[in-house]
Amino acid sequence: MSTPANNSEFSEAERRGVYRAIYERRDIRSHFLPTPVPARVLGCLLDAAHHAPSVGFMQPWDFVIIRSESVRRAIRDCFLEANRRAAEIYTGERRALYDSLKLEGILDAPVNLCITCDRERPKGAGVGRQTDSATDLYSTACAVQNLWLAARAESLGVGWVSILDFDRLRELLGLPARLVPLAYLCIGYVSEFPPCPELESRGWERRESLARLIHFDGWENRDDAAVSELLG
Repeated sequence: MSTPANNSEFSEAERRGVYRAIYERRDIRSHFLPTPVPARVLGCLLDAAHHAPSVGFMQPWDFVIIRSESVRRAIRDCFLEANRRAAEIYTGERRALYDSLKLEGILDAPVNLCITCDRERPKGAGVGRQTDSATDLYSTACAVQNLWLAARAESLGVGWVSILDFDRLRELLGLPARLVPLAYLCIGYVSEFPPCPELESRGWERRESLARLIHFDGWENRDDAAVSELLG
């Protein structure tokens, strides 16, 4: 695990590496290889997650590594039932496309990880939480993103399984009521990183134009010249 340099400036190569990880990060559901993830590498990912920003320095996260094959299979059954219910809202071509999507890699990925948020963690003494009680959830999401970018830098794919019965997941993992299972992740080496998100390449959705999402000094205040200056 590297130690931060005393120099606060990044080299050009370091900057390129950061942006590469951001732009090449993918939500991976397939392409997982059976190659084990070394404990040292997984430890680096967890340490990256643990160094995420958190409001009031509350650090509300915990990491549950799922090693049991039987627990994984039960969680996949949980996904299959939740996915069956989720599919019911779609019809026609949209339903056919939905049914063709692979939306999890629970049994394929060498590592399954649940990142939880402890909503009663006293660390931070409430700084920043009085006016927004959800900052613990936002902070935990930052830990997920840190881990995801570190994984890409380590050539590991990550898939976030969001289609689950979370009450059942709590039971399967024995989580106390105060914990929110915020992210269930599948992690492993992959045969490829797709050039664009799968949901984009499959025609499910496209990336919105950033220019349409920028406002100045208030909602719907547009400035095309300023946007052009920002984005080139």
